[in-house]
Amino acid sequence: MATSQRQWGVTPPISSGLPTDSERATNDTLIAELKRQNNFEGSEETERRNTTLQLIQKITVEFVRHVYHTKNKPQAVIDAAGGKIFTFGSYRLGVYGPGSDIDTLVVVPKHVLREDFFEHFPPMLEKMAPPGAIKEMTQVPDAYVPIIKLVFSGISIDLIFASLDIPSVPATLNLKDTSLLRGLGERDLRSVNGTRVTDEILDLVPQQKTFRTALRAIKLWAQRRAIYANVIGFPGGVAWAMLVARVCQLYPNATGSVIVGKFFRIIGKWGWPQPVLLKTIEDGPLQARVWNPKVYPGDRNHIMPIITPAYPAMCATHNITMSTKTILLRELDRGGDITDKIFLGQLQWKDLFDKHTFFTDGYKYYLSIIAASRSKDAQHVWSGLVESKVRLFVLNLQNQGSIEVARPFNKGFDRVHHCKDENEIEAVISGDLRYQATDIKTETTDSIKDPKHSAAAEGGADDMTMPDGSSEVSINGQEVFTIYTTTYYIGIELVQDTTKSLNISYQTKEFKDICVGWQNYNAEQNSLNIRHTRNYDLPPDVFGPEERRPSRLKKKIAKKSEPTGAKRRLDVSEVEVCVSNGPFKRGAASKAWKEIKQMPREFKNTTHDRIWGIANDKHQLWVGILSFTKRLEATTVR
Repeated sequence: MATSQRQWGVTPPISSGLPTDSERATNDTLIAELKRQNNFEGSEETERRNTTLQLIQKITVEFVRHVYHTKNKPQAVIDAAGGKIFTFGSYRLGVYGPGSDIDTLVVVPKHVLREDFFEHFPPMLEKMAPPGAIKEMTQVPDAYVPIIKLVFSGISIDLIFASLDIPSVPATLNLKDTSLLRGLGERDLRSVNGTRVTDEILDLVPQQKTFRTALRAIKLWAQRRAIYANVIGFPGGVAWAMLVARVCQLYPNATGSVIVGKFFRIIGKWGWPQPVLLKTIEDGPLQARVWNPKVYPGDRNHIMPIITPAYPAMCATHNITMSTKTILLRELDRGGDITDKIFLGQLQWKDLFDKHTFFTDGYKYYLSIIAASRSKDAQHVWSGLVESKVRLFVLNLQNQGSIEVARPFNKGFDRVHHCKDENEIEAVISGDLRYQATDIKTETTDSIKDPKHSAAAEGGADDMTMPDGSSEVSINGQEVFTIYTTTYYIGIELVQDTTKSLNISYQTKEFKDICVGWQNYNAEQNSLNIRHTRNYDLPPDVFGPEERRPSRLKKKIAKKSEPTGAKRRLDVSEVEVCVSNGPFKRGAASKAWKEIKQMPREFKNTTHDRIWGIANDKHQLWVGILSFTKRLEATTVR
């Protein structure tokens, strides 16, 4: 292995020692486990990726020539115009697996505009691709980073665009030259940044093979532990890659397995908010903002800053909250304990990749955020907008003194429901699952990968329009309304030994106001409700095949005598969770409680739709959950 004296990163290495035979053997077992976990794709699929990218490169050159022809450019200019594609993300880093997307940047000379890309590139793809090779092409020109998503020969491709302020784009062009950034608009600069960051990461690690092995392991671990999602408040793919790269710099000659073991201890004990840097932050030719907490107050608020190495330097983890930081540190500590035992021969690598316990053993109390729409297209945009705001809700929940941790799950659950009338629709949009379509499987937002949802979730909703329409279908000769919902879950961990009641009515109302205050919100099309859910009331579709829903504990409570004539008071034992956008109404609570007591047991967990009848204003639904030592929880509605 290489023993170069070059200093990698901003500090000297911790150790430059060569790996031992034992460490090499442990590395072999790690690679074998990654293969068992289906983390590598076969050679045939890799070859198909290469062939597909070569064809997209040819299409790019023809696209530029076509646009130049339409603009009556001289033939000599057309012949020299060129055009080039660059990959970035997991494919460029070399850590892709079966079914992974290929993030692709289309770079063209200055006379080709973004409008040309969306007008002419899709027809060129259809024309030059083999018959039937292109499936599911979707354009999102108004996204934060405008994109064309398609499936090409069975491979998911994400195409973004950048027009450089140069007369031609030769095949030898390298985007590392910062002078190429002059004259770029914000969208072009964002598009180019992905490739530039990825290339810098690869240049800044001592051994790319070692880096890739370690990164595959860390990505798989983070995904299994549900801590992989930039929008929600966890590190995304680039951030995890930079963290692994930093540990590689500190152990330049280590094996991938050693890097994984050191990763958990070094990153877990990092002196946050000290930033993670792969190189010294550089200035450049633009008037662009570069991350600098001494100059920008917002940068000082970053809790776990991980800074991109390409100019202009940015924080890739500005979405992390105190709650998600707490979860990350716990998971890093757990990972460190497991890898220590792996190196001692007490555990195996498969133990590191065990699935999260967010639903099975994570929390007693959850908040369910239910975004709903009357059409599928509208739901993609609306649910993306709501997802983009979940982090703000978590930030506000943290400010409630009785909450220790508010942990968002890193994906939403998409469900489809068939309703016969408005009463059933009202029940569904407030969380009732009795009308869920039995022939349509619940899917998570990350598995669907809808481009409009992704664009809205990543901050592009303000530039998007809300599709109109409703979905009315006929089932067995009966007209039914199809309602689409996406539910996001937040696990609530309370401060230990707290005797305080928990009222989050203000935080809930503020979150709802932010979402429904979106300029394209349509009250006739979209809705948003939040309800409290106990762990034993979680729906079955959030659990895996071998997972069990938590059961309700039955407690034996001795009866206490009360003085004759004394008014009985409710004893609140653990928590009073108020999910509301209105004040507490004792009259409504009393009616709701009586209504619940009369219900059969199987309906007590979905009472909110039955209580609509006593609500004075259905658009100001007030839902409260009270945990009593002597009674069932009661759902109260205003």
